Amino acid sequence: MTKRPIRAGLHPFMSGKRVLVALSGGVDSAVAALLLKEQGYDVAGAYMKNWINEENIEAHCPWEEDITDARAVAEHLGIPFTVCNFIRDYRERVVEYLVDGYRRGLTPNPDVMCNREMKFGVLRDYALSNGFDHVATGHYCRRTDMKDGRGMGLFEGVDKNKDQSYFLAMVRKEQLAESLFPVGHLTKPQLRELAQRAKLPNADKKDSQGICFIGQVKIADFLRHYIPDSPGEIVDTSGRVLGKHKGLHLYTLGQRRGIGIPSNTDNEHYVVVAKDGEKNQLVVTFEKPDADGLFQSHMLMTSPNWLEEPVKETRELLVRPRYRDPSVKSLYEPLEGNTARISFSTPQRAIAAGQICALYEGERMIGGGIFV
Repeated sequence: MTKRPIRAGLHPFMSGKRVLVALSGGVDSAVAALLLKEQGYDVAGAYMKNWINEENIEAHCPWEEDITDARAVAEHLGIPFTVCNFIRDYRERVVEYLVDGYRRGLTPNPDVMCNREMKFGVLRDYALSNGFDHVATGHYCRRTDMKDGRGMGLFEGVDKNKDQSYFLAMVRKEQLAESLFPVGHLTKPQLRELAQRAKLPNADKKDSQGICFIGQVKIADFLRHYIPDSPGEIVDTSGRVLGKHKGLHLYTLGQRRGIGIPSNTDNEHYVVVAKDGEKNQLVVTFEKPDADGLFQSHMLMTSPNWLEEPVKETRELLVRPRYRDPSVKSLYEPLEGNTARISFSTPQRAIAAGQICALYEGERMIGGGIFV
């Protein structure tokens, strides 16, 4: 049977407008540029040079290879290409946010902040100031201008295994106004097929892993370069001392491996349930469904970011506490100031202050915030 061709997704904008595509060197952004060119847009590519590991932190950061791949894609497509040096902006807007968060005992998300501050911040400003009408990325999500009077709608990607709408939870509404997401209607296999059919030079390149633009690095190794170790006690929930930790910033809530204390003979494993900054104590317990402090039924959220009209009344929403977690039915209850209480229908494991949460109505993401 002849396979049906994969059709490019349609966008609500007139073709012919100038689009700057953030070419990362990966296949997703390459196909984004390919589709936009096929749709008649005036396309150019830009690689964001945000990090070159001048600190010699032990990590695999293939930025030179990525630039080579991005340039090869642009040449193959016959589009202009430039390298934008945003190293200073990235350090000030993302690295300092990351380090400061861990220093204060929080669990920040550099990938979310990179989207808000860099891709749809610094790069967007660069594009608009250089005569481009839109910025495009290879994110797996969909943007649609709605007919229900609610303006722009941002939806999950069709491929639920690759959906990246969560990472846009803190991008401001005005930042998304000129943004295009050409691959959100595709599954990853379909995208690979398009790349191979077009003979893109990076069609078979593996997906990147690690911190946004920093690459594959153990977060402990990265943080040690900025935050000195501060040893303290490891205690259980009753206060009994079990061992020593190397610094609270090196551990995360829900962590089971690498704590530094052995499990007991019944094969029960310790898990981190709290970090006491005042006492410099790491609090652990054996992992069980009823483990004290491991699961949360309620959390407070602050710094709300709305892509639509703010939710000002108590309402049931879908909440995604972290990227790989499924959305869970929750009661969203606005409180005084920029704070809300979120009550989960099912208790959630190891939610930490500083984590980003995304708010949805069905597949439509309406905003996000930060757990406190």
